[in-house]
Amino acid sequence: MTVSFVPVARVRNGRTDTRDAGWGGLESTLEFAPEFAGGLDGLEHWSHALVVFHLHVEPADARPAPGWRRRPRDRADLPLLGVFAQRGRLRPNPIGVTAVRIVRVEPPRLVVRDLDAIDGTPVLDVKPWTAAFDAVEGARAPAWFEALMRDYF
Repeated sequence: MTVSFVPVARVRNGRTDTRDAGWGGLESTLEFAPEFAGGLDGLEHWSHALVVFHLHVEPADARPAPGWRRRPRDRADLPLLGVFAQRGRLRPNPIGVTAVRIVRVEPPRLVVRDLDAIDGTPVLDVKPWTAAFDAVEGARAPAWFEALMRDYF
């Protein structure tokens, strides 16, 4: 089966590197295609959104690890894990999902903060973030993840 998507917007932020650090505070403008701009109406009443995007650029040497297992960021001090136990870019389907702060809505543009997507990234969808659906009580993460995230944002 083949699945295809039509991008609703493109990310504009001037960032061209995909390294896993320094995303905190980065302001991005999502430029929506004219036919989707009306979909932004009412989003200004929300503080945060989920941005779903296509991870369209990978380093030239990026290859899936055997069995879809690897160490997060290839760090020897972190455990060997399956791709579905990580949030990294190397995935069977290169889809990113990030919760962002909404800075302002100016159709056909949406300005957000903390989106870890580079300039030109195709945006597949935007949904308002709400604790009713997106926050879960008692959620936990392993200790290695805390170490990994120290300088991400």
